[in-house]
Amino acid sequence: MDPVDPAGILPLDERTLNTVVEAALAEDAPWGDITTTALVPDGVRATAGLSAREAGVLAGSAVFAAAMRLTDPAITVRFHVADGGRFGAGTQLATVSGPARSVLTAERVGLNLLQRMSGIATTTAGYVAAAGANARIADTRKTTPGLRAVERYAVRCGGGHNHRFGLSDAVMAKDNHLAVLTRNGSGDLTTALRQAKAKLPHTVCFEVEVDRLDQIEAVAAAGVDVIMLDNFTTDELVEGVQLVAGRAVVEASGSVNLETVGAIARTGVDVVSVGALTHSVRSLDLGLDIDVEL
Repeated sequence: MDPVDPAGILPLDERTLNTVVEAALAEDAPWGDITTTALVPDGVRATAGLSAREAGVLAGSAVFAAAMRLTDPAITVRFHVADGGRFGAGTQLATVSGPARSVLTAERVGLNLLQRMSGIATTTAGYVAAAGANARIADTRKTTPGLRAVERYAVRCGGGHNHRFGLSDAVMAKDNHLAVLTRNGSGDLTTALRQAKAKLPHTVCFEVEVDRLDQIEAVAAAGVDVIMLDNFTTDELVEGVQLVAGRAVVEASGSVNLETVGAIARTGVDVVSVGALTHSVRSLDLGLDIDVEL
């Protein structure tokens, strides 16, 4: 995988970033940090090095810096690696300087978010590399409640792409929706989908999930924008792409892991969505080592 261009990563909205970090800080120290107040004299300053204990891809520098800034504006953070950048074990990623009490108070929240985001970016980069140029790797809505914006930013840092953000910005008819639709006297599937699509603004994407090859023609005939082939074998995916025949974007989902994603991407699908990018990722091992300024 080529390095991600930080300038090409859609940035996090600052208001969203601050909301996430402020909530995390309030959760961790709702009435202040009694440990640092009891043990660390007021007025002591510290410098800290943020270092990588394993290799990975960075995501969340602004989030980490916000944890420090919102705890105490007197803290300064200087990153040496940009979001989307690769690093090896032992790399110093950033330097932090400021009042020791404040740095210690913000440390855990900043690290928690940065470690999780960098874990997502690193995992995503592995999937992107395995898929090659054959298909786009995308995330899903299987995110941590309250952290969707930052987790999806991390996916972008790893070279992946975002699916719909939530229930309000795109139509995605899954198996349960179709079961209700077809059992509620709505006529044949093609007609029902066309009627639903006619209600939408022309700017809204309409995606439909299918889990059998014999469903594809009825869905494609409705003129939907994306057809998701869910839990298909690779042979079925090849056949499914042929049946769609360019009438819609084809997305593959289900049973995707690092061992299978390459073969799935080579079937001709346009997108491979991977819930594991966010729902079961391991946080990267990063550490903050503090020295007191004398």
